[in-house]
Amino acid sequence: MSVETQTAPAPADIVSSLRSFVAEHGETAKAVIQPVGYVGVRITVVAEDGVLGDRVVADLPTAYAVVDALPNVTVSGWEREVASIATPAQGHWKKMAGWVAKQTRFPKARNER
Repeated sequence: MSVETQTAPAPADIVSSLRSFVAEHGETAKAVIQPVGYVGVRITVVAEDGVLGDRVVADLPTAYAVVDALPNVTVSGWEREVASIATPAQGHWKKMAGWVAKQTRFPKARNER
């Protein structure tokens, strides 16, 4: 049985938070499902207006169940169409970069120049 055919319940709190996120940022969104090792699977949602939101679930079947429970959200990859509209929030790169963000040799993020 493949991962896509296994069934798992979608956690109600995660579905609820992603549903309200999509409602605040447009009517449709793309979900990129990314395994992140022992931690689980990250569901990154790129909303219609380009804002990013994400949640982490335990495994791939749960991630697919969450996306299936969200109306107007489709599974995607980091294709050009999705990557070109993704607009990280101001300061997001510092949060994600950790110690590298304090370096002076690296250029600023494109949305913070």
